[in-house]
Amino acid sequence: MDILFTGILIGLGGTIAMDLWALLLNRTLGQGLPNWGNVGRWVGHLPGRVFHDDIGAATPLPGETAIGWAFHYAVGIFYGVIFMLLVGPGWAAAPTFLPAWIFALVTIAAGWFLLQPGMGLGWALSRTETPMKGRAMGLVAHTVFGLGMWVTALIV
Repeated sequence: MDILFTGILIGLGGTIAMDLWALLLNRTLGQGLPNWGNVGRWVGHLPGRVFHDDIGAATPLPGETAIGWAFHYAVGIFYGVIFMLLVGPGWAAAPTFLPAWIFALVTIAAGWFLLQPGMGLGWALSRTETPMKGRAMGLVAHTVFGLGMWVTALIV
């Protein structure tokens, strides 16, 4: 199987794992689900503006929730492809968790330093009520993303 196709599959697997994790936390602990509508609104406003004081105050866009979900999966697939380009086909032949985990943890930087400040949440959620909790939950979610990539590679 080629690197591109494997990258797409493991990116999808990691993203699905992350979404199932969020659903599990929601159903068992009552934690809120990610608001992909806000992400879609941010993406929709990107051609003109990257950083907002409050994305909720930005003009709503038609289909912003669908845009947010599509962006979420596109980023997951992109990360899977980039990971495969970095580790090469040897990793896919004998997948190990550590490289996938390290890569998944590194990918949180895009959320902390672009997406979250772009939506008005501050650098690494610094403008939220509980930034350390949000950061910890993000690291756990990205660990689940890495786990999902690894498990998908084992299956493929």
